[in-house]
Amino acid sequence: MKSKKWGQTKRLIFRKINFDDFEEISKMLAQQSVKEVWGKKFTNKDVKKWIENCMGSYTNLGEGFYIMQNRENNDVAGQISLSQDTIEGEIFYEIGYILNEKYLSQGYATEAAKHMSEIAFEFINTDKVIFEIQPTNIKSINVAKRLGAKETGSFFKNVNGKKLEHKIYTLTNKCKKCR
Repeated sequence: MKSKKWGQTKRLIFRKINFDDFEEISKMLAQQSVKEVWGKKFTNKDVKKWIENCMGSYTNLGEGFYIMQNRENNDVAGQISLSQDTIEGEIFYEIGYILNEKYLSQGYATEAAKHMSEIAFEFINTDKVIFEIQPTNIKSINVAKRLGAKETGSFFKNVNGKKLEHKIYTLTNKCKKCR
């Protein structure tokens, strides 16, 4: 991935995760919605490892989860990533996110995912990005659809030792809503 400024949107600033974020990330990963998607309760040890993995991915890959910080009050609104994933031998750029519950259903996920798709199209020069979404995660499906992504397949992903179905929603660079 080319070096780039992760930047900001109208309401959000995107920055790298660090150990100062431990408390906020811990709260975020303890949310019921996260437990449902990830299939586990995150311990303090898990949160530390999460942050270490994020920090390592910046160094090794130039990608990973980033903090979504509210520009108005500096609250941590959530995390978002733009990272490579391989599904059945094909490499994709995937957008994934976790929102703090108080920021749900206010357009933050859509705003952040749109920003990440623009980075993917402009700086990485990829022709598409995907969203891997469990079929029961209607809010995330709606975010992908709002951006113009179409369901293009499904696969079973190992999530904490469990094989869980994920739908693939693909957003192409030709999508007029993304520009």
